[in-house]
Amino acid sequence: MIRALVFDFDGLVIDTESALIDAYADIHAKYGLPFERQAFLESVGHADYSFDPWHAFEKRADRAALEMERQRRNRERMLEQPLLPGVVALIDGAAAAGLKLGVASNSRHPHVDGNLQRLGLSPKFQVTVCREDVPSPKPEPDVYRLAVNRLGLRPHECVALEDSRTGIIAAHRAGLKTVAVPGAATRHHDFSEADWTVASLAEVSVAALQKRFDG
Repeated sequence: MIRALVFDFDGLVIDTESALIDAYADIHAKYGLPFERQAFLESVGHADYSFDPWHAFEKRADRAALEMERQRRNRERMLEQPLLPGVVALIDGAAAAGLKLGVASNSRHPHVDGNLQRLGLSPKFQVTVCREDVPSPKPEPDVYRLAVNRLGLRPHECVALEDSRTGIIAAHRAGLKTVAVPGAATRHHDFSEADWTVASLAEVSVAALQKRFDG
């Protein structure tokens, strides 16, 4: 029986990934330099992917200043991002059904906690686990194992909701059921290992999850 839903954050709750990529593109455009959007997209959701986002700039460029400018622009763009379709309805539906809710993210607490608070979602989640809480980030199962443990449940009682292949692999390794929700930055990922793939969380309800996983 499903007793909890565990959400990824970036790209699932809000499209922070597009905001990040667009912020880099903004800075490149400002200085008249090409930005390799597709190469950056390949890095989304991959903790071990090596990509230098500033390689188009001269070696003598002040990368610290560029990064400060990118962070400012990223914050501005992120504030423009709405909650993705179906997020609130699924969270509220799960709470009404008595399910526990958690977050398992490869991002760090200041980013995840700050945005959840800004969006008014912090009180909805009993557990938030981020990459600094565990030895290894996704695709290792550590964040999911810790989230399940803190929820006081067993892995097979939990469903993970993810927008990246890396997240699906991590949740699968931890023993959770998995729902893939490809986002704007991750539609090219291979989601064949997911138990269920949907176009958006608007397709997901507690009843649909129970029908698929509790039957």
